[in-house]
Amino acid sequence: MAETLALSKAELVSIAQTRLEQEVRGSAWTKLEKLALTCRILFDAGHDSGLAGQITCRADSNDTFHTQQLGQGFDEIRASSLITVNEDLEVVSGKGVPNPANRFHTWIYRARPEINCIIHTHPTHIAALSMLEVPLIVSHMDTSPLFNDCGFLEKWPGIPVGNEEGEIIAGALGQKRAVLLAHHGQLVVGKTVEEACLLAGLMERAAKLQLLAMAAGTIKPLPEMLATEAHDWVSTAKRDAVTFDYFARRALRNHADCLN
Repeated sequence: MAETLALSKAELVSIAQTRLEQEVRGSAWTKLEKLALTCRILFDAGHDSGLAGQITCRADSNDTFHTQQLGQGFDEIRASSLITVNEDLEVVSGKGVPNPANRFHTWIYRARPEINCIIHTHPTHIAALSMLEVPLIVSHMDTSPLFNDCGFLEKWPGIPVGNEEGEIIAGALGQKRAVLLAHHGQLVVGKTVEEACLLAGLMERAAKLQLLAMAAGTIKPLPEMLATEAHDWVSTAKRDAVTFDYFARRALRNHADCLN
């Protein structure tokens, strides 16, 4: 006999979240393995733009972070090829040099001590939307984790290799988890690699949906309360981990070398 049919939505949400936390286990990949997997996941999702874009994650020592070496595309990055750099972009572990555009990551890490991973890419639909100088519009349930959580930098400050660009981009991000950069691309941050990976993929999907909808008519807004509820429902560490595991398993079918 069913026992939950008279329960409220809030009670059912609580039950579902408790079950997820208690009964579902994530994979035990290392931090570097998660970074490499993220690169392959995003490559398959259309985030490839030659050598443009960076991924970083705080390292264990103070004021250092892991990143890819300049010269490797997202489809080539392995856990073993990642390097560790300090805030001056000097290599402290590994071989190679970082992308000089990693400088603005330092400014974000300094402004947001709770953030442990930053991903910046130039995927096709985000790049196209950025050329219109309009903000990202979140108007679909699937993209609700970005609702009221995506900033907008409406003017391009030029190549992001100076400290000025670091301050500008960090300011445009503010306390949000994502920012659309006009004439440039996207940037997302996460407390975990998994969170940042999923937000980056979601940004490109949201931009694609927006461009398709704009071509067909006028985009209608989501109800504020329901969109906020959906944002919070999806935006949990356990759900991020479970979803990341799925995308990682899918990526490994084509990119088993990334963990070598």
